[in-house]
Amino acid sequence: MKKSKIPIIKHISDFLDYCEVEKGLSDKTQENYKRYLNKFELWLKKTKNEKLLPHQLTSDNIWKYRLFLSRFNTYKGKPLRKITQNYYLIALRVFLSYFSAKDIVSLPADKVNLPKDAKGSEAIKFLSLEQIEKLLLAPNTNTKTGMRDRVILESLFSTGLRIAELVALNKEQFANIKNKKDLELSIIGKGGNARTIYFSGRALSWIKKYLDARKDKAKALFTHYRARKDAENRLRPRSIQRMVKKYAVAAGVPIFTTPHVLRHSYATDLLNQGVDLRTIQEFLGHKSITSTQIYTHVTSKRLKEIHRKFHSGKRLKEY
Repeated sequence: MKKSKIPIIKHISDFLDYCEVEKGLSDKTQENYKRYLNKFELWLKKTKNEKLLPHQLTSDNIWKYRLFLSRFNTYKGKPLRKITQNYYLIALRVFLSYFSAKDIVSLPADKVNLPKDAKGSEAIKFLSLEQIEKLLLAPNTNTKTGMRDRVILESLFSTGLRIAELVALNKEQFANIKNKKDLELSIIGKGGNARTIYFSGRALSWIKKYLDARKDKAKALFTHYRARKDAENRLRPRSIQRMVKKYAVAAGVPIFTTPHVLRHSYATDLLNQGVDLRTIQEFLGHKSITSTQIYTHVTSKRLKEIHRKFHSGKRLKEY
């Protein structure tokens, strides 16, 4: 282990490069880390610690940074939510883990404690099957844009794909689907790990229609229909986020609907049908079962209702 002579602030850009090259994280994840660490950089500057070296960072510094977050007001004059404070601290922990990976002496990542009541303080947002159906029916499939958008929505709900995984799909991966009723596909998921996803027969039928109508030679499965300098014309994550928002408004479903909400809806639907958490973990590509366990809170109310209905003791004879 070596002591770096470069201030912590100047390590942030190297950390983001590390996330891209060595960790293989998505552009969106890198963007989030950059945004969250900007707050830490702001705190370092406000406290005149711009020249603080990695090995000089102390637990007392972390405590003061946590106080800074808890007292910070947004541009609307509201304090940061506990779950948001958690995101900033998680980003800092990952940043400190980077120092360890690079053999640079620094405060251990586990010295950044996370608020115990932050996890699960916000309910997981998901759509009911009725709302999903309204959303899927929103695009006008008589147009090429509407057809593409319907396929995107069907694919998100059918597979639980992350948005970065969805935009990375290529046409060649669906070259031999003519007579298939469903599809098992191997992809490179988060962190560069291979995982298997499954397209339902319903989603696959829409993909077939979409590909039959495609006349271009673009490599990407989902492309823009507007001219752009990018020769590949691959649809970008931000475009898909805007598209989902547009159809959520048109369908009259909750405005919080995003591609990730469809991923939550996919997992919640599986859990409601009795699929065990370990299987759902595999479907979602979670490294840890802990990440998957958030969905148990979603269905707790429903389980209570089922217990009352089917196991209340009313069927027992009284003596």
